[in-house]
Amino acid sequence: MTDSDETATDDTAIVDEKTDADTFGVGIQVTETELRFVVNVPSDIDSGWTDPEAFQRLVERITWETLDQERVLRTIATEATEGETVLLGTVTLRPDETLVDHTLRPPSFDAA
Repeated sequence: MTDSDETATDDTAIVDEKTDADTFGVGIQVTETELRFVVNVPSDIDSGWTDPEAFQRLVERITWETLDQERVLRTIATEATEGETVLLGTVTLRPDETLVDHTLRPPSFDAA
């Protein structure tokens, strides 16, 4: 096998790993009285997700294991406006609850 064959196999494995997973958007919605954790669910979600509450709890757990919950929520409470949803990134999971990837990051309200 040549190096290029080996690379193609590795790339295929990465593509396969991501194609059998679903990517969920993660955000915090600001209301007048509270901050709500929201999960955006893809319209073509894998049928392996049989319990919507279970995967939403999983996404929330992964988010707060990755980000500093207290700091993120404090920042959003002081910087975001009512009605705004602050995006924190995405979490890509398989129905067996394997974390494939994420793009989670603390919110930034710095002027561009």
